[in-house]
Amino acid sequence: MENFLVSPQELAGHLDDPDWVVFDTRHDLANAEEGRLAYAESHVPGAYFLHLDEDLSGAKTGKNGRHPLPDLAEFARRMNERGVKPDTQVVVYDDMGGNFAVRLWWTLRWLGHDRVALLDGGFPAWEKEGRPVSRESPAPRPGSFVPKPHLGWTVDAPFLERFHGGGVVKLLDARGAERFSGAKEPIDPVGGHVPGAVNRFWQRNLAADGRFKSPGALREEYAALLAGASPSQTVHMCGSGVTACHNIFAMELAGLAGARLYPGSWSEWCADPARPIATGS
Repeated sequence: MENFLVSPQELAGHLDDPDWVVFDTRHDLANAEEGRLAYAESHVPGAYFLHLDEDLSGAKTGKNGRHPLPDLAEFARRMNERGVKPDTQVVVYDDMGGNFAVRLWWTLRWLGHDRVALLDGGFPAWEKEGRPVSRESPAPRPGSFVPKPHLGWTVDAPFLERFHGGGVVKLLDARGAERFSGAKEPIDPVGGHVPGAVNRFWQRNLAADGRFKSPGALREEYAALLAGASPSQTVHMCGSGVTACHNIFAMELAGLAGARLYPGSWSEWCADPARPIATGS
């Protein structure tokens, strides 16, 4: 199995390794500056900060969701200003169990860079173990990252409009139960979910200590959820295509590779009043 997770101990042994690059992706949807402020206060030594809105998302049109995928040239420029090369081991973290870090993990893999892992437990685990921290931003490092997108890793709204209710795809929604049911919607203008979707809250991938459950446990849970559907028949979504990557990560960790992402997710789907909406569980 590929090295999807890195422990604080392992990362600590590579802080001065020129072949490793670390990214801090802490964020708060309610306060877009919170992650940057937290990074300025304390971060893993040598880690670069990337902002979800500014660095890991593209331009919004009002119809393509809250966090559309980034422009490939701009994303490549950011990687190449931070030392990412074909053989670089990238490590990403946040302070919410990988909630935001998975966006960078998925994007790099989508664009052909497989050597990327999450810091298991994130920054809280790093601090809890008494690992070193810094307030200094590292200097730029030259990289040679060239994006090579994998075809077929994403689906769009027309795809779901055609297949969402026919049993052709298994659609998993990573939002919390209240948002999925439509009982509460604090972010998007409309509550509910795509008809036929199944709710799998992303936090269920984590154990009580904030680290990922074992591959075996995750495989058992997702096998029951898929109910016979293959990973290649599975599409993941959430509010804006970010935490959906958490469920993709969990499936990959469990050895269930091949699921696809709907990047626009609920924020794109509900932007068109003609699209059907379901409520309840």
